[in-house]
Amino acid sequence: MRDLGPALLSFYRALNRLWFGKGYDWAKAWLDRGKPDWLLETARMGHFKQHLPLLIRPDLMLGRGQMWITELDSVPGGAGHTAAMARAYAEAGFQVLGGADGIPSSFAGALRSFAGVPDPIVAIVVSDESEDYRPEMRWMAAALREAGLDATCVHPAELTFDEDGLWLTRERSRQRVDLVWRFFELFDLRNVPKSELIVYAARKRKIRISPPLKPFLEEKLALALLHHPSLEKFWEMEMEGHFALLKALVPPTWVMDPSPVPPHAEISGLRFRGKPVRDFRELSEATQSERRLVLKPSGFSPLSWGARGVVVGHDVSREVWSQALERALESFDSTVYVLQEFREGRRVEVPYYDPRQGRAGLLGGRTRLCPYYYVSDGQVELAGVLATVCSDEKKLIHGMKDAVMTVCSEGGDSGVQDG
Repeated sequence: MRDLGPALLSFYRALNRLWFGKGYDWAKAWLDRGKPDWLLETARMGHFKQHLPLLIRPDLMLGRGQMWITELDSVPGGAGHTAAMARAYAEAGFQVLGGADGIPSSFAGALRSFAGVPDPIVAIVVSDESEDYRPEMRWMAAALREAGLDATCVHPAELTFDEDGLWLTRERSRQRVDLVWRFFELFDLRNVPKSELIVYAARKRKIRISPPLKPFLEEKLALALLHHPSLEKFWEMEMEGHFALLKALVPPTWVMDPSPVPPHAEISGLRFRGKPVRDFRELSEATQSERRLVLKPSGFSPLSWGARGVVVGHDVSREVWSQALERALESFDSTVYVLQEFREGRRVEVPYYDPRQGRAGLLGGRTRLCPYYYVSDGQVELAGVLATVCSDEKKLIHGMKDAVMTVCSEGGDSGVQDG
């Protein structure tokens, strides 16, 4: 788990070099597809060039003796909940991964290292679309203040801007913001109040903003590029020893590009009934057992957020699957989709307490692990790990009301066992 953080940072660095470097125009065209020109121009600005995510959070499916990375969350929630649970479990004597205050401490360190000033004022800006996360972001701001960092959770409408910078008002006094933690998606910028002022302030170097305004870093199709044979030497050179690890952890993934494939070519690595595939529509004839595939929007779309737009092939009828394939191909110019091999998670049983019923129980299901890695001065620190267990009938694992969410610990008796 700890080795994965540096490998993922190496991947982000390499992806950044790919986008800014020469060559591989076809890969850049995939990454840029559907993005407005003004956002791409912002991403290309020189003073943003080296900016990478301060928080890296993969979604890991827990298998038997192995794990798989299904995606990288660009604007992840859950850090506040994970941090609060880590404190509670640590107080109860558990050896929590990251420690009792791993997330607030690592987050504060990452923000300080990036801010460019000794004692930065941080605004955690939460949009209306992310309203459900506002309570935990308020908790996180309070935890950051406990760690000695001046942080406030605000709605974007609470910010003001003038020629000197971006400001927030607290207790009848104005304070100039040094760093904005962006808790809103880039596809939703036009719906975020004062987003144009936030972006303008960042462009004019009045503030620093993270996650960076780089949509190519937020595309699921980046994982498909890991498996593309034309990029193998690039990844090996740029990621050094980390490439083999990540390639083994990421299930084969393909970009749903409808462009005609020449007669002498094929879609790299994709086979159906023992034969190479030249058109994704061939998969519409797949039986249920052959449809162990996941179709999902790559990014920069409301459908890419919160498992919306995801279709699990063997969980739907052939007709629905065929329609989903066609819709994905037809939307290529506006919303790129990816196709990924489905990985069956290991079944576990975990004890839980249901406050609605006032009793304990045992849930059997499959597990998603979400480690929180924070980057400070180029170094990666594992600050905590959130585990989400959903019942067997759920093919997609996320924080739903019938899931068990808890933190991970090192050693000891966790009460979790194979189902």
